[in-house]
Amino acid sequence: MEKATSKLVEKKYLLTFILITSLFALWGFANDITNPMVAAFQTVMELSATKASLVQFAFYGGYATMAIPAALFVRKYSYKKGILLGLALYAMGAFMFIPAAEYQEFSFFCISLYVLTFGLAFLETTSNPYILSLGTPETSTRRLNLAQSFNPIGSLCGMFVASNVVLSSLDSDSAQVREIGFSMLDQATKDAIRLHDLAVIRNPYVILGCVVLVMFVVIALCVKSNTDNKVASADEPKVRESLSRLWHNKCYRLGVLTQVFYVAAQIMCWTFIIQYADNLGINKSTAQWYNILAMGLFLGGRFVATALMKYVNSRLLLMVFGICAMCTTAGAILIVGQTGLYCLVATSLFMSLMFPTIYGVALEGVGKDSTLGAAFLVMAIVGGALMPPLQGMIIDNWSYEVLPSVNASFILPFICFCVVSSYGFITDRIIKKKA
Repeated sequence: MEKATSKLVEKKYLLTFILITSLFALWGFANDITNPMVAAFQTVMELSATKASLVQFAFYGGYATMAIPAALFVRKYSYKKGILLGLALYAMGAFMFIPAAEYQEFSFFCISLYVLTFGLAFLETTSNPYILSLGTPETSTRRLNLAQSFNPIGSLCGMFVASNVVLSSLDSDSAQVREIGFSMLDQATKDAIRLHDLAVIRNPYVILGCVVLVMFVVIALCVKSNTDNKVASADEPKVRESLSRLWHNKCYRLGVLTQVFYVAAQIMCWTFIIQYADNLGINKSTAQWYNILAMGLFLGGRFVATALMKYVNSRLLLMVFGICAMCTTAGAILIVGQTGLYCLVATSLFMSLMFPTIYGVALEGVGKDSTLGAAFLVMAIVGGALMPPLQGMIIDNWSYEVLPSVNASFILPFICFCVVSSYGFITDRIIKKKA
């Protein structure tokens, strides 16, 4: 338990903390308005599950491309400049949806998302260590969990918009078209529906781009460029030295690997919940409400986990939540029907503390190497690009009738949660051994 004098957020950092925390909601919105687009593109662009999941490959691939350049940029300049560049790239990617919808090219949408996530990589690489630095080290992991608690609020807003503005307005998912089958329509009707639906998909991203520009102005005016947010300094370690120390830090090294598996599990659970529900005869718009319920549990779990960390070892809590996620995922695999869907929804409750806790545990004690260390932890989000196409391949190619293909595909998230739980156990033993 922290000392009474160790405040979670000191008064002098409060405004900066609030503004930077708002960015967590902003990238949460982008993440979770995008997840349902896999199912939307699959229908309207007549794609296989494997090819449609390239939406996630493009989205999370941007993190892998830009996380290290973002860290090097922030080391040379400052947290504030890193955030402003991230917001500019975010807005650019969102506005690229305008020509993408005009040309009706799936690859153009993927490129737009790729550029958008260049911005998200800058924001996450910068904001997470920035939040850790806004106060004492004793409260840093709790402070990051608190800031991360606002990420699912943005996610819920993104899901709500996806369900009520996008999916419910798609002509390709109307009852009449679902009954006939989109692929069975004549070409002229398909073209008209495609033109309408791509415009529906485009509009929220354009509005989002405008909101991001407003945040750019607010951050530029209200966050001071002073020594508190200056990263580079004369005694900043060289990149090669930092990399060597990080590599030889077992908790950190395993943390990066675990983050790859965790993000993969999160994205698979939230992306393919619609396909899971669709297999039960539930349309996309209604299925998205199960995603919203899952995110509500995720949000509640994040606040509960933050409170529990005052009394419970965060590494052991990570292990317990990982085991619980394994159990609910096993239910989603083995139980065919509505109960299996509820198990899949419940998994989000136990995912709630995983990302910020893995992040905080991995960065414990890395000191001046934290900026570069944070970059690799953000780069680990590439797990969300690599695993969903594999899950799509299982859905497309599974041929055993004893279990529906979409159920069987959740063996991948199950394996990921095994890794997360193991990380909590291993790091707890390492820390106790050192003590």
